[in-house]
Amino acid sequence: MSEQGRGEDAADPLLEVRELTVHHGQLRALDRISLRVFPGEVYAIIGANGAGKSTLLRTIAGLHHPTEGSILLDGQDVTRVRPERRATRGIVLVPEGRRLFGSLSVEENLQVGATYARKGPWTIERVYELFGWMRERRAQRTAQLSGGEQQSVAIGRALVANPRVLLLDELSLGLAPVVVQRIYGMLPQILATGLTVLLVEQDVSQALRVASHLQCLLEGHTTLEARPAEVTAEQVEAAYFGLNVRPGPAPAVGERSEPLWPGSTRSSRAS
Repeated sequence: MSEQGRGEDAADPLLEVRELTVHHGQLRALDRISLRVFPGEVYAIIGANGAGKSTLLRTIAGLHHPTEGSILLDGQDVTRVRPERRATRGIVLVPEGRRLFGSLSVEENLQVGATYARKGPWTIERVYELFGWMRERRAQRTAQLSGGEQQSVAIGRALVANPRVLLLDELSLGLAPVVVQRIYGMLPQILATGLTVLLVEQDVSQALRVASHLQCLLEGHTTLEARPAEVTAEQVEAAYFGLNVRPGPAPAVGERSEPLWPGSTRSSRAS
């Protein structure tokens, strides 16, 4: 899936984060994080526990307020826009842990997602077509579903809002590998409807398989940013764990003939 997306030279970014800093009390969870997500991309954020990945997605969705920096959707600043307004503009989050209403049925949870829906191709009926098991069990309470089934409902709930940018937070968390593969296997069908995906994933190998662009966080800082084909396993490991790696040459933006080493990100080159 590395060739997905229209490419950085073919379009303006759909979603842009500029120098974002976020605090949890006295703790600086994110420190001057920047990224640009282009239409049709699968942009993966990787990193260990506590790296700031979920904080980044929740801030983009409007659930955390940044101390500094800005968030732009289609060039429009949405940094101070309320979460529900961001949803109607096209930024929709599938949160870590799914966060379903366990006492409600499958269909009722999907209807919740349609509350702030934009016009678009995704309906509850289309979600039932994507997840074949769901129609027959639409009246079942989600608390009675398996973890993988709950994750499917959480994705469906986000899809019926017809997002432009789908934020996926730790899809694989707590799920069996076969279930994870099944869920990620549906990603091409989702992308085919014109969505752009920004995902957080602790499973690095899974992220590398599906992503068109990769960014690694460590303790709130960017340690790596590149296309998966441009980096080695050793570089990813070094960025993930904060190992010392000799910096490579820093090519100009758009001229990535050399691998991007930890610490040599687009934002660091621009600073």
